[in-house]
Amino acid sequence: MRPDPGQVLHFSEDPTITTFTPHVAPTSLETEPYVWAVGADRCPDYWFPRACPRAMAWRDPGTTDDDAARILGSGCGDRVHAVEYGWLKAITEVRLYAYRLPVEPFAPIGDPPHAVVATVPVRPLGPPEPVGDLLALHEEAGIQLRVLDRIRPFWDEVISSTLGFSGIRLRNARR
Repeated sequence: MRPDPGQVLHFSEDPTITTFTPHVAPTSLETEPYVWAVGADRCPDYWFPRACPRAMAWRDPGTTDDDAARILGSGCGDRVHAVEYGWLKAITEVRLYAYRLPVEPFAPIGDPPHAVVATVPVRPLGPPEPVGDLLALHEEAGIQLRVLDRIRPFWDEVISSTLGFSGIRLRNARR
């Protein structure tokens, strides 16, 4: 599930949204109200239930071969997502939807950019689309999906490596 040219996506478990209104998320470090979305490159970050903690790593231009082999594995592709066993059932059962939004009101945020944001209300280009089988999406995209007892040790390895990385909802991970 990726956006078409001129679009970005917003993923949600709510299929009833008619307008996305800028707001400050309770867990956000940002203080300005935004509508959040992602481009094609960051869509896989959101192929999960909203509250699911996930640690993601990928090969970047500065990634060393040693770090890639140690964390991604030899011959295992250029990207890995790690989740905990306790979330596997939710990943297979969640009804996730993608909203296609026009790219025009959005601007990149982050350094390097990890999402796009709008400061005005945004109406979807059409009805939400069911995302479908999240495990199949990972497989089709060639993304390893690791299921671990705890993701924090994996996360500690990733953030001290030369790989690109992102962690989402890590506060929900097992201690």
